[in-house]
Amino acid sequence: MRIISTGHAGLLVETREGSVLCDPWFNPAYYGSWFPFPDNSGLDPSVLGKADYLYISHLHRDHFDPEWLRRHMSKRATVLLPDYPVPDLRDALEEIGFRSFIVTRDNEITELDGDLRVMITTVASPADGEIGDSAIALDDGQVRIFNQNDARPIASRPIEAFGPLSGHFLQYSGAIWFPMVYEFPDRMKSTLGRRKRKNGMSRALQYINQYGAAQVFPFAGPPCFLDDDLFHLNDFANSDDNTFPDQMAFLDFLTEQGVQNAHLFLPGTVVELGRDGSFAIEQVPQDVIDDIYQDRTRYMRAYQARSRPKLDAERASWPSDTSDLLAQLKEWIEPLLAHADHICAGVNGRVLFDVRPDGAEQQPEHIVFDFLDRRVKHWAGEDCRYAFRVARPLVEDLVRTREQDWVNHLFLSCRFAAQRKGAYNEYVFSFLQAMSPRRLEYVERYYAEQNEEAEFARAGEFIVQRHCPHLGADLERFGVVSRGVLTCQLHGWQFDLATGNCLTSDDRKLVARFEPASGRCDLPSISVLDQPATAGRGDA
Repeated sequence: MRIISTGHAGLLVETREGSVLCDPWFNPAYYGSWFPFPDNSGLDPSVLGKADYLYISHLHRDHFDPEWLRRHMSKRATVLLPDYPVPDLRDALEEIGFRSFIVTRDNEITELDGDLRVMITTVASPADGEIGDSAIALDDGQVRIFNQNDARPIASRPIEAFGPLSGHFLQYSGAIWFPMVYEFPDRMKSTLGRRKRKNGMSRALQYINQYGAAQVFPFAGPPCFLDDDLFHLNDFANSDDNTFPDQMAFLDFLTEQGVQNAHLFLPGTVVELGRDGSFAIEQVPQDVIDDIYQDRTRYMRAYQARSRPKLDAERASWPSDTSDLLAQLKEWIEPLLAHADHICAGVNGRVLFDVRPDGAEQQPEHIVFDFLDRRVKHWAGEDCRYAFRVARPLVEDLVRTREQDWVNHLFLSCRFAAQRKGAYNEYVFSFLQAMSPRRLEYVERYYAEQNEEAEFARAGEFIVQRHCPHLGADLERFGVVSRGVLTCQLHGWQFDLATGNCLTSDDRKLVARFEPASGRCDLPSISVLDQPATAGRGDA
């Protein structure tokens, strides 16, 4: 099996039975904020576009590049489609011109030509991708690999059973706007950034240890920011509080943790994996590697200069006129709020959009999404749980295109500022990425099913719900208890066992009750590092 990096989360997998192109991304994403890092524009699209199969993991624009697919990808390719609850990905690919689809089933092996087999693992909570994220395992009869990209699989056993794996390709640097856009004090922002960076790399290490592949190839991040307004977000100095560590930083981290089988994987890197566990790497030239990493600022400035026409074209495409935003938003959003029972109860407050004009002659407009009385209105000084300050041209674009996912179009751009009162509230962001009747129906059904939690596990002297209230991770596999706090290691959310209160957010609660170990012992067990210091304080 031959695997070629196409940059970011992109792979071209070549086998005797056919080739699979995964997540090709070449054009700027999220209002021109994200560019592939390192620059992958030198790769030949005519070679990549001839692949027999196409796999798009999800609709994030750093994985789904409609412009590139329209121009360069053969429409004769067969699309390997993840098992998603809404058909948005298929609809988007059909609009581009693809007609041949193989609809896979979550965690089930699909036989392709000859010995080629695939298994696609999907996660489909409201917080995953654009209502879904996925990863793909491939087997050509000799070699098995797992392309995890930036998915966070909850059901791990099917992946482990698909192995043993010769290669594991995974993300280590998250797609995130927190804490950079929040108007926190600098010291607090630095502390939160340091924690986010460490958690992201530690989570990737956990996956590496869990799946035990013979060779590991970090990829799928980070992007780089070439717009002048965002240039400071790049990690020029390997700062421990920057949330976008590069491959070199992650490889150094793995070395410190005793991992010796991880390799640099840049656009153009070629990996050959053999039946007997053999492998060979054809790395890009050393002078290219030195150019990227020895003087990051110089490399980025040169990349920025080459990309200036794209940056200018992006800004020129934003609306320059104004419309009646309030009237349009009322017409669009209020019917959704009327049917968002679980979301409105979860938000239990108001969200303010401070829409800022480009010119000084215009006044800002303050528009509230009120989840209490389910209205969209002008702000009259009411208390708001969240506040987002956004340039008017971007809001005009979102409204005119009826963009149903503001989270993965506006927020990932980092072209906004945010404030919040209290802890993170997942329901706010679930609504802002489900702003269509079809998506909203799925999200409401998801939360209704979550509220019917019935499975339990033992955590020391407590009985708790088995699945994390955040995104449903199996706490038997991902949970660990220390000093009375249960941590879900999949996403880092923490819960106080004595009260059930979430220490990460105020919109979730863990079902937990004190019950000494002499009670039910027939339950799955969650790992306990020590005896809970808070045991016996109360039940929840």
